[in-house]
Amino acid sequence: MTDQLFGDEADSALTVGAAASRLGITVRTLHHWDAIGLVCPSGRSDGGYRLYTDADLGRIGRVLVYRDVGLSLDEIGILLESPAAHVDETLRGQRAELRQRIADLEQRGESLDRIIDARKSGVLLPADEQVSIFGRHWQPSWGPEAHERWGDSAQWAQHAERSAGRTAEDWQKIADCVETLNEDLALACRAGVEPGSAEANSLAERHRASIGVYFDCTHSMQVCLGRMYVGDPGFSEFYDALFYETVETGLTVWLRAVIDANALAHGVVPESATWV
Repeated sequence: MTDQLFGDEADSALTVGAAASRLGITVRTLHHWDAIGLVCPSGRSDGGYRLYTDADLGRIGRVLVYRDVGLSLDEIGILLESPAAHVDETLRGQRAELRQRIADLEQRGESLDRIIDARKSGVLLPADEQVSIFGRHWQPSWGPEAHERWGDSAQWAQHAERSAGRTAEDWQKIADCVETLNEDLALACRAGVEPGSAEANSLAERHRASIGVYFDCTHSMQVCLGRMYVGDPGFSEFYDALFYETVETGLTVWLRAVIDANALAHGVVPESATWV
């Protein structure tokens, strides 16, 4: 409830515009705080205008302090009328919440850093650790080279996003699965397993799943990869070097035939397959 002000108090009181200007807030804000009972002016001028005393300005200052540390207006209203013990408890709780939010933001920042780095290098491991996991024929330069070649593709983006969250243990499991797969491919090739057979189709699906670790791979995309295994010298050298110990002579040609036959069984005509 506002009253008529007298004497020195009246002389020093500020209109809503002057109070807002002094404190660096808007008139609209003061009107809102008055409407919700958070900060009500102590008096009115003869013309009915709001007048804010030094005590009112002090209360507004407290509101601004607590608002700046993230408290809601409802919380501030309670705080201003509470005993010291409750104020201390509330502020400690707000401090704990802010520290947790800071920690969460720092973690998000670290995640962003990892994604940014993974988009450049593909695998976020030191070079010697990469060789230890992927084998002595692995070249750490392959990641940046792949980025130069396919960095604008959605598949590289997906690979980077997945890579950013992987640990050395994760990569070791992936490498172990790939090694087992290639041993099985070499054995099947040596045994003369026919493309299109149930065994060959199962191997083709395992191969597609191994690609799916990096990015979603359709049967049509797998056919395109099979073409690269055979027709792209850089890709075939990568493949043969990476799995030198297990790859049989002619394995890439046989694997392409296995992939094509399996894709055909899933309604994809190999000759017209595209990267989709």
